[in-house]
Amino acid sequence: MTANILAIGDITGQVGIDIFSNKFNSIKKWGNIAFTVVNGENAAGIGVTSNQARVLLDVGADVITLGNHTWGKPDIKRFLDDSDSILRPANFAPQVPGRGWGIFDASFGSVCVINLVGRVYMPDDSESPFFEVDRILKQIDTSDTKIILVDFHAEATSEKCAMAYYLDSRVSALWGTHTHVQTSDCRVFSGGMGYITDLGMTGACESIIGMKLEQPISRFLGNPPGRFEPATGSGKVEGAIFEIDTETGRCVSVEAIRVT
Repeated sequence: MTANILAIGDITGQVGIDIFSNKFNSIKKWGNIAFTVVNGENAAGIGVTSNQARVLLDVGADVITLGNHTWGKPDIKRFLDDSDSILRPANFAPQVPGRGWGIFDASFGSVCVINLVGRVYMPDDSESPFFEVDRILKQIDTSDTKIILVDFHAEATSEKCAMAYYLDSRVSALWGTHTHVQTSDCRVFSGGMGYITDLGMTGACESIIGMKLEQPISRFLGNPPGRFEPATGSGKVEGAIFEIDTETGRCVSVEAIRVT
């Protein structure tokens, strides 16, 4: 038996929330989706509010993952402690609110989701994601939990690729988030791990990685920095579907998706 896992790329702004809300049921039906993980760290532009997280869960996300903008909206701190369905990167300092991984019930059995953040071209106050994932994997009873999923929120494609080779045969799927640009390298590694370097972004089509055009262009021209604001207009949903054998935890196939 196989199960189809849907991973949705960084939801950005109200456009991202709206199009995910409008398109999720049709994607779920079309893809025969059994479990859904959504990266929601840009739902408010920078960060996500607790109300926005509740919306994403109510629409149908089973788990929300975050990233370097986890603390963008202060009220998320309490929600991270109160909800089992939202994760912040596991390699953050251990005293911060929330948790970085969990085991969840699904129609096909239990599934583990791990959230990690990279360190290359990223804030340097996190621990090594490589050492942290080793610590986590030692705690998982793989006789009971066969499917292990990893959202690696990282800037450098080299760091994501290195993590993929490091985890092949030890997890079911690894996908990258953060860059907001979908890559074309879906593959199943020799050890049975499904992979894509970046899922892409769920947000405004006419944007610079989800933001209004003017401020990023102005910044690249050398003008004083200003506040980025999420773009408006028509939206898109980007992500990938991983087909995973529920008996072995090995990925059978992976396909990137884009819905506009």
